Amino acid sequence: MPATRAGERDEVIPFSNIRRRTAEHMVRSKATSAHTLVVVEADYEGVDRVRRAAKDRFREEEGFGLTYLPFVARATVDVLRDFPHLNASVGDDELIVHHYVNLGIAVDLDFEGLIVPVIHDADGVRLRSIARAIVELASRARSKKLTADDIAGGTFTITNPGPFGTLITAPIINQPQVAILSTDGVRKKPVAVELPDGSDGIAVHPVGNLAISFDHRAVDGAYASAFLARLRDTIETRDWSQEL
Repeated sequence: MPATRAGERDEVIPFSNIRRRTAEHMVRSKATSAHTLVVVEADYEGVDRVRRAAKDRFREEEGFGLTYLPFVARATVDVLRDFPHLNASVGDDELIVHHYVNLGIAVDLDFEGLIVPVIHDADGVRLRSIARAIVELASRARSKKLTADDIAGGTFTITNPGPFGTLITAPIINQPQVAILSTDGVRKKPVAVELPDGSDGIAVHPVGNLAISFDHRAVDGAYASAFLARLRDTIETRDWSQEL
């Protein structure tokens, strides 16, 4: 297909280096992996209860707010232990499973492109330390202070468009990984709850979608769906107060 030519009323904006590299990476990923999307809805009421109780003390101690992302990241790292084929790369007619989690966190660079700094050995890190690492890496990414090691060796990636109120995001896999998780917007909405007497009622809870794009060469839909179901259940049922 011939390249598009600008007309006399069009503005031509040359791609920056980061824009060009992002574009090349995304096109290569779509050409490489058989992208498939699975989505579940998660109830963040348990997470929100802990966030509300801890927010003032946490900000005073750490110097930044406690968002939903560290909770999702912590749960993801744990659940990957039982679904290791999503923490992997495709080799030459083989799946290379990584028995450690180097968790990438996609960071937007002022709408000009993306970079994915990595929390190395995240499977040995608790919630508070994950929250610190996310804030520190994002800050260094935006101030162009990342080192080569900071962006190397990722095994699984999370992208977080949720602060913009997104509903469902189909992210592009960060090669050579086989899956990427999107944390979409969390909104208050009515949900069905079981009352103490066993009957059903309606409550207003913070609810958001979790979406995973996975490489269908590596796993099938049942595996990815089971991973998301376990991730949702972990987010909803864990006693998160023990992490803070």
